[in-house]
Amino acid sequence: QVQLVESAGGLVQPGGSLRLSCAASGRASSRYTMAWFRQAPGKEREFVAAIRGNDGHPRYGASVKGRFTISRESGKNTVAIQMSSLKPEDTAVYYCAATSRNYNTGYMSNEEGYDYWGQGTQVTVAS
Repeated sequence: QVQLVESAGGLVQPGGSLRLSCAASGRASSRYTMAWFRQAPGKEREFVAAIRGNDGHPRYGASVKGRFTISRESGKNTVAIQMSSLKPEDTAVYYCAATSRNYNTGYMSNEEGYDYWGQGTQVTVAS
């Protein structure tokens, strides 16, 4: 089994920045594909970003591209997402996800491709 633990989210003002991290333990490998999804109240879960396990290739959701950056700590089972220029519409519960598989770029955004999920952490963007 793989356990994923997200860092605490928080309250951020519009235009501000926040960094979330996700630590994987158990059978997790530093070559796992890891991703972030989010879910706002009353909405479906949305893909945010992913980083492929075998080559570190990133993929971003359209709504965050250019504002968020996903990265992996070298040789560690930890992935982070740096969120900048935050907007009220970024308010959501953010979930970390992982899989041992390596997908083509198009499939990296599909939540069905991930086998392990964290508990989620709340991010609120408000003034």
